[in-house]
Amino acid sequence: MLDRRLFPTLTAALAESPCVALLGPRQVGKTTLAHEVASARSSVYLDLESEADRAKLAVAEQYLAQHEDKLVVLDEIQRTPQLFGTLRGLIDAGRRRGRRNGRFLVLGSASIDLLKQSSESLAGRIRYLELAPLDAGEVAAKQIDPLWLRGGFPESLLAASDGASLRWRADFIRTYLERDIPLLGPRIPAETLRRFWTMLAHQQGGLLNAAALARALAVDGKTVAAYLDLLVDLLLVRRLTPWFGNVKKRLVKSPKVYVRDSGLVHALLGIADREALLSHPVAGESWEGLVIESLIAAAPAGTQANFVRTATGAEIDLLLQLPGRRNVWAIEVKRGLAPKPEAGFHVACETVRPQRRLVVYGGRERFPLADGVEAVSVTDLCKELASL
Repeated sequence: MLDRRLFPTLTAALAESPCVALLGPRQVGKTTLAHEVASARSSVYLDLESEADRAKLAVAEQYLAQHEDKLVVLDEIQRTPQLFGTLRGLIDAGRRRGRRNGRFLVLGSASIDLLKQSSESLAGRIRYLELAPLDAGEVAAKQIDPLWLRGGFPESLLAASDGASLRWRADFIRTYLERDIPLLGPRIPAETLRRFWTMLAHQQGGLLNAAALARALAVDGKTVAAYLDLLVDLLLVRRLTPWFGNVKKRLVKSPKVYVRDSGLVHALLGIADREALLSHPVAGESWEGLVIESLIAAAPAGTQANFVRTATGAEIDLLLQLPGRRNVWAIEVKRGLAPKPEAGFHVACETVRPQRRLVVYGGRERFPLADGVEAVSVTDLCKELASL
């Protein structure tokens, strides 16, 4: 069992809200985490992909009302989004009888329709939490290299071998393309979406060039935008937006795009082992994506994450504005063991004027560099952010 950082947050959310939605990609550990939370209290678990469990909800209001004193866990809620209206009635009836919080925990893949229906039906009654794959702050320091290669999906990270891990990720990608995405509604040819996803992996951490992607796929720009929106909504791709400060310098306005799990990047590109990864052109950007995902996941709720790039190419890989603070942290990502920030990092910092300047690198020690910059491991910075 791997401890998840979200466990205390989820427990607290259930104490404060009648319904909590735990969203994330398939196989990320939502069900395991839900069972761990539910084991501490009287609860009922229903898997809405199970025909037998769906049959129990033929008269949903009557069945769920029988378990008013329990935590009801509804897994794969996107299969029966019509339940949200029923949950609203039960929550409101329970409030009138003094039962206010901790009634329902719903699990599902994030989808536009799911979020829209739940927000319309359960406004003021639901809290959303996101469970991402395991990150560098949730594993031991010695596991960082396997995490980078295999990604943070538990079945992939804990596989018996690199080959078994790669096969799991290949099956995961295929299942998402051929089964899960069509179930959510979009009718997109699986091979077209695979090509698009693979293109994003090739351009990991690059500025979005929708026109070039549209030409390569022989579709229009609106279609590319729809594909990207879908993968972002499914929490498989991150669109990191640029920072716009009250500055006179010209700043790049296009977002940067990352496939959020490094293991999926490598599976899409056919990278099988560490040696192949170290010699691949995407290695640096893949490591950067892992670090950025880990730091954003570890940061306090409400943290704003951006990047900075000026028209002349000066860049800050990640800019974190912590909640309740005006100043920001400027972070540059380096894979090597002898970190040295680029000149462009210092130039961009003069524009942003951050409170802290940090270089996250592949080593484990923390030490000062020149010009007020500090070198730190991704594990240590994750722990620091999580403690704020």
